[in-house]
Amino acid sequence: MTAPALLETRPRRKAPRRTAPPDQGLRKTQIVIVGGGAGGLELARRLGARFGRRRHDIILIDRSPTHVWKPLLHEVACGSLDANLDEVGYRSHGHRWGYRYFHGTLSGIDRTAREVILAPLLDTDGTELVGEHRIRYDWLVLAVGSITNDFGTPGVREHCLFLDDRAQADRFRERLLNHCLRVSRRMLAGGSGEETVKVVIVGGGATGVELAAELYNAAAGLRHYGLEVFDESRLRVTLIEAGPRILPALPEKLAAAAREELRELGVTVVEGRKVTAAERGGVRLDDGRRIEGDLIVWATGVRGAPLLCGIGGLETTPSCQLVVTETLQTTRDPRIFALGDCAYLKPDGADRPVPPRAQAAHQMAETVYRNLLAAMAGRPLRRFVYRDRGSLVSLSRFSTVGSLMGNLVGGRMAIEGRLARLMYLSLYRMHLLAIHGWLKGLALILVGHVNAVVRPRLKLH
Repeated sequence: MTAPALLETRPRRKAPRRTAPPDQGLRKTQIVIVGGGAGGLELARRLGARFGRRRHDIILIDRSPTHVWKPLLHEVACGSLDANLDEVGYRSHGHRWGYRYFHGTLSGIDRTAREVILAPLLDTDGTELVGEHRIRYDWLVLAVGSITNDFGTPGVREHCLFLDDRAQADRFRERLLNHCLRVSRRMLAGGSGEETVKVVIVGGGATGVELAAELYNAAAGLRHYGLEVFDESRLRVTLIEAGPRILPALPEKLAAAAREELRELGVTVVEGRKVTAAERGGVRLDDGRRIEGDLIVWATGVRGAPLLCGIGGLETTPSCQLVVTETLQTTRDPRIFALGDCAYLKPDGADRPVPPRAQAAHQMAETVYRNLLAAMAGRPLRRFVYRDRGSLVSLSRFSTVGSLMGNLVGGRMAIEGRLARLMYLSLYRMHLLAIHGWLKGLALILVGHVNAVVRPRLKLH
């Protein structure tokens, strides 16, 4: 048998069919989320996990490369929390969950072309890395959060510190440690026993109260980290609230308990007095008094970023929040959603709009997720219903107070002490589960218990 005959008797292998990749020739549905806070990051994770990158392109845009849960910024500011260990990198998180991250700052929206406009990206020395550019969207979600409201008070922007983001918290911690070092050195050099660090906190809401208590926790630990002659007795904290009492979101009994706890720590609580001006080294009250402060922190409520006012022709409030319908779509463009602190929604029959809280952002992210799925499938959208789960305020390791709205207890339940502390800690754990999923979220919670033992008590650099 000849060689050609042998070749003919072998079965021929079929050539593989050449098929186009699933995405070839298809225009992906592009969902752009601007803002990687609690609500925006949770939404990006859920959409990425649902769609991946096969026929959808989920894009998260944020001006920072990492996420830190905003309710913990007061701990970052005092050094009680090392944000380098607790932050979430958007790039690695996006790789894990199937979305893309763009580093940039929103500067405008072109609704006709369906594009978001990003400002030029600058290097640390001011040189331009990436020029102004545009990213198209089929659906847009704005979750850019909020900034502290200064109510137009003279001198606030020039002389006060804020805790709106990680960079501001780091700046406060650096300045606080510098003042503590100054007092410590003066004491070692034979200075007077009156050497103190004076901190003025304007705003008696949750942020101001938690910061005041956390400052004493941090000061008590400094003597173990090289400042042997500095402790909480060298700290003078004044908390100023324009309203009749601190913590207006809590029942009077709990607010009174928090006030007493703060006073026992050494905090001077001033209620019913408005700050009329911030000055170098102090603030001026409406009764003419001047309160001295080496550091002045402004924490008096929130408003939308000025950029949002009228952006893209969308309807906004005087405080630059985006007005949304009960489906969380903006009133002038159904393809643009808004959630979290930047969204303004006053439900029918309600006396007040949905409050700017982390729990509201979480609930809004859930509704926007389901409404995006419904809109893309041509189904009716659901109304957003805010469910107030209550408020909890942590006074560092000293105490925790709060009230819970629970179906299990039939209404509002006031809690204090260990139970309140346990519930407060559970809020952050729920956040971890929301952005990481159950497997990694539970692992991080376990690691957190270990780190509580092995980590240094304070971050001093």
